[in-house]
Amino acid sequence: MSAPQAAPSQSVRSIVLSPGKFWGLRRMADGGGRFKMLAVDQRPPIKNRVAEARGEDRSRYADVRAVKRALMAALAPHATAVLADPTYALSDAMTVLAPHHGLVVTLEDSVFGEGRDGRLSKAIDDWSVSKIKRAGGDAVKVLTWYHPDQDAASRQAQLDFTKRVGEACARYDIPFLLEMLLYPLAGDVGQTKDYVEQAGKRTDHVLKTVETFAAPDYGVDVFKLESPIPAKDVPPPGDAATAALFAEMDRLAGRPWVMLSAGASQAAFRNVLHYAFDAGASGFLAGRAIWWDAFQHFPDMAAMEAALSGPAADYMKELNALADAKARPWTGWFDDGIEGLPRPVGWESEWMQGAYADLEGRL
Repeated sequence: MSAPQAAPSQSVRSIVLSPGKFWGLRRMADGGGRFKMLAVDQRPPIKNRVAEARGEDRSRYADVRAVKRALMAALAPHATAVLADPTYALSDAMTVLAPHHGLVVTLEDSVFGEGRDGRLSKAIDDWSVSKIKRAGGDAVKVLTWYHPDQDAASRQAQLDFTKRVGEACARYDIPFLLEMLLYPLAGDVGQTKDYVEQAGKRTDHVLKTVETFAAPDYGVDVFKLESPIPAKDVPPPGDAATAALFAEMDRLAGRPWVMLSAGASQAAFRNVLHYAFDAGASGFLAGRAIWWDAFQHFPDMAAMEAALSGPAADYMKELNALADAKARPWTGWFDDGIEGLPRPVGWESEWMQGAYADLEGRL
């Protein structure tokens, strides 16, 4: 695919932020409006590695929970927000995270369904947007497996699932953070069900996916995006063709977005972030690129915790400094102010008008 021409980012006035969504995004970012978010919601990658290290067929619940607690304890102090799953991490996040940390909660089950030639996302049993809101979450995260060439029925199921989540997030006034990952179709080389970046992915497939879910039907507030080319192939900063691809992704996203690491190496993810930040990304939401090397010490928890507090924390500080220097604050998408604060209606509206007028004035 030929590289599209870079287009300058523009303030997007068509996005309406209600007070709840605005406050949730503030909670997820630092004071400068940049997202430096730690992901510990991974389930199969951690569970599989834990079982392998123990020489067992299945991971132990206590082991997976202990690993996630250690990740948060060591690395959350360097994050603005943490992405946690309800099954293993959320209960410990309530006590490990500091009051100033944002809390993003994942909704999708790690066990996805199978269509004829496509993956089908679903919510974790007994979890919903409303439950995440009641649990104190500042945002809802969903991974929607998607491929533009998957069979029509699977594709429509994914679109419908995402739309329902977006509608629920609007109903409960909580930010919707959407992650999309391409995956190999049944006949593709490198077919796998692992949560990894597709080795042979096509740039046009990545960009088409972003364009599809940027439609207002899906109610996305923040995108969690993968590199438009395999992370290992991203050159050091300065390549014009690569920069143009990231700029096109920014244009198609049309709202705040962050980069995911998808298991990329630390060097590769560093390169990815340079291009993403230059294009307009507002930060990162990453896990394995930060802590995977330290995790390899499991089941020696002392060695793992030392590596998390040392090299892993140092790498995260490096990413934070890069974000401070180059990332675009999420508020930059609303250079003329936040619009769309709903006004109260009915008998109580008269006495509330003063409070809403003051709130709008502050924004």
